[in-house]
Amino acid sequence: MQLTTHTDYALRTLMYLAATGRRGTVADVAQLYGISANHIAKVVNQLARRGYVRSIRGIGGGIELAKRPDEIRLGEIVEALEGNMHLLDCVATDDVCAIQSFCALKGVLAKAERVQLEYLNTVTLADVVPGKRQLGRIRPAS
Repeated sequence: MQLTTHTDYALRTLMYLAATGRRGTVADVAQLYGISANHIAKVVNQLARRGYVRSIRGIGGGIELAKRPDEIRLGEIVEALEGNMHLLDCVATDDVCAIQSFCALKGVLAKAERVQLEYLNTVTLADVVPGKRQLGRIRPAS
């Protein structure tokens, strides 16, 4: 499975907020990673709708984590943002393949998907947050 850019940006945004431990802005995240602020705004919107970040408007506003980093499981984020994570269509849908009725591959792929998601759900945001020093060494994109 390869994650979409959207999920990648969401994970990076969460890591930024957890590493800094303070309220940030879409512009801060975009500048640090050299990503379009419009893309980060879309990501933040989804993360806010799912309860992972709070978006505060007005003077002194910005974005901040809505949960502690140790309460945010990577598997939940990936599953929420990716939607269909199936390796092949046949894993979730019947009658998409001529050999589906006797194919053992479907069961193998279904187990691989389960194992992957189970593992990702053992890892929290707190487990992957870079230190403030590490984050500080990133050279902001021009």
